[in-house]
Amino acid sequence: MKVVIAIDSFKGSLSSIEAAESIKKGICEIYKDAQVKISPLADGGEGTTYALTKGMNGEFRKVKVSGPLENVKVVATYGIIKDTKTAIIEMSQAAGITLVPPEKRNPLRTTTYGVGEIIKDAIKQGCRHFIVGIGGSATNDGGIGMLQALGYDFFDESGNKISQGASACELEHLVKIDDSNVIKELKECDFKIACDVTNPLCGKNGCSEVFGPQKGATDDMVKKMDNWLKNYSILAKKIKPKADANYPGTGAAGGLGFAFLTFTKASLESGIDIVLKETKLEELVKDADIVVTGEGRLDKQTVMGKAPIGVAQIAKKYNKKVIAFAGAVTKEARILNENGIDAFFPILREVITEEEAMSKEVSSANLEETVREVFALIKAMEDN
Repeated sequence: MKVVIAIDSFKGSLSSIEAAESIKKGICEIYKDAQVKISPLADGGEGTTYALTKGMNGEFRKVKVSGPLENVKVVATYGIIKDTKTAIIEMSQAAGITLVPPEKRNPLRTTTYGVGEIIKDAIKQGCRHFIVGIGGSATNDGGIGMLQALGYDFFDESGNKISQGASACELEHLVKIDDSNVIKELKECDFKIACDVTNPLCGKNGCSEVFGPQKGATDDMVKKMDNWLKNYSILAKKIKPKADANYPGTGAAGGLGFAFLTFTKASLESGIDIVLKETKLEELVKDADIVVTGEGRLDKQTVMGKAPIGVAQIAKKYNKKVIAFAGAVTKEARILNENGIDAFFPILREVITEEEAMSKEVSSANLEETVREVFALIKAMEDN
């Protein structure tokens, strides 16, 4: 029995690797000589750095950078693939909403400066290729904080530079952008941005209107930030003619997508597509008998670009059977059977509290036991 495991994390419970190891144990209880290969999985959001760095045989590096809040430092972890001079970064490590306590969430006052500091550190380590996940932001600064860290200068009406670590509120006074002090290595760098958001920078579908309230913005703040970002995009176009505030994805991460596309050599790509390509999952799947995938919750949204469907699509290119496991499964998940997943199974085995079910020990045991029973049935059918 040859099995490939490519399962996303069970958020708040098991990492991609931890879930895969539990699955492997369950399989090997039934098939003692099973050949099991694990491919770390993520969809561009939380866990992408870990999955890609592990899957590409890289190493992790920690660096102290500015967090999203003023005068607060955080320790960010990113990955380095030395052979290809590639850095794997999650913007949320420096500017994520989970770094901001609920009572302090205010997108007028949060910055992406730390994201730029991570990029600068990676450049000093010799990296020239970047894969950046930009999900889970606490910011709406249009990426100007990040750009400041990379050497871009932003000026107000009085001809003064706006303060370092700029947040969205500094956009109100922005009248000029200058690129004469940008670090020279930036022109040698290219960026693949893991982005599954198609929102433009401004307007009713823009980042301020759609995502601002989730980050603590009031209606008044939303209107102000949207107008400031419009002005910012006009100023950006004066020095970067390719600037296009209406391009799908420019509104990702509070306008960070716009900053990457406009001021760096960048492309926006599906997060799961990047991960599947870079970890070379397709090569593993070709020789498999069964492919196992899943995530914390399987529902109708899983078919909308989530990791398990990406895995299933590759598996079906080679007519492989696909089994999925999840902490929870909804009725609407039946649509997965029409999208490459042959069968899926929730792992909860008894009535317990959510806190108990989410604990690492219980989740791991439940996953292992459920997998064992499923593969016991497969073996029994083979023996007959």
